[in-house]
Amino acid sequence: MQYALLINQLPGAFEALDAEEQEAVSAEYLAIRSDPRVVGGAQLAPAHTASTVRVKAGDALVTDGPFADTKEVFGGYYLLEADDLDAAIQVAAKIPAARLGGSVEIRPIVTPPPA
Repeated sequence: MQYALLINQLPGAFEALDAEEQEAVSAEYLAIRSDPRVVGGAQLAPAHTASTVRVKAGDALVTDGPFADTKEVFGGYYLLEADDLDAAIQVAAKIPAARLGGSVEIRPIVTPPPA
């Protein structure tokens, strides 16, 4: 089964670390990426670079910035192949954002029905 591990970061938490700690945290993210069960993933640009699109009366309305002003921001994701939720939780618990004031949301990927 595939799971999306959605990484919600506390803004400024990484920047508050000293250079040595930042290097160690970056190495942790790369180690997770090298796990053979991780089949994809990416870091996102900061939330202030986002554009939000809504459609009203057939017109696209675009605003700068994220959808909502929240404590945590969506900072990236991993796509994971795992046997079950317990295995996904084990990987999610290794993601540094989870201990640096953020969280990791785990969601099963919906497999489309055969055509």
